[in-house]
Amino acid sequence: MKLELPLTDEKVAKLHAGDAVELTGVMYVARDTAHKKIIETLDRDEKPPIDLKGSTIYFMGPSPARPGQPIGSAGPTTSGRMDSYSIRLIEEGHKGMIGKGPRNQAVRDAIRKYKGVYFAAIGGAGALISGAIKKSEVVAYPELGAEALRRIEVEDFPVVVINDMYGGDLYSTAKEKYRTYSKE
Repeated sequence: MKLELPLTDEKVAKLHAGDAVELTGVMYVARDTAHKKIIETLDRDEKPPIDLKGSTIYFMGPSPARPGQPIGSAGPTTSGRMDSYSIRLIEEGHKGMIGKGPRNQAVRDAIRKYKGVYFAAIGGAGALISGAIKKSEVVAYPELGAEALRRIEVEDFPVVVINDMYGGDLYSTAKEKYRTYSKE
């Protein structure tokens, strides 16, 4: 399924755990330190450096770009490190997250309550994934180096829906399916 960013409630409603999706449009790149800075900004009742409404954030720290390329290797990082920040961002209108690994129950509950989605990108495929990134620019926190907040433009960025707004969890259902299969 192809999906244009930014996300809306209507777009998220079409997604189900296990769906393979290709994202096109603008998303942001941030890891834990950038997330912390965004939350601190919100706590001060200030405007964050990006519009959170409908936004998608990819949990990734890119390697330096080679000449002529917008970004270097762009593989996902472990999403659990962002769990303590994600709920607040979702409450503020943030819709999509991309990373690897499971999310905690509180994040999954927020995804259901506020109609969000968590996608997984394929770990170990950073060089391949970088081919879907057409433009990259630092938009905040340049002092963080590779962990700066970035705006990226993507075309056919491959992801899989892990947690959907209906409570679907591909990690849980896939494990159960494997257990059933392995007993046969």
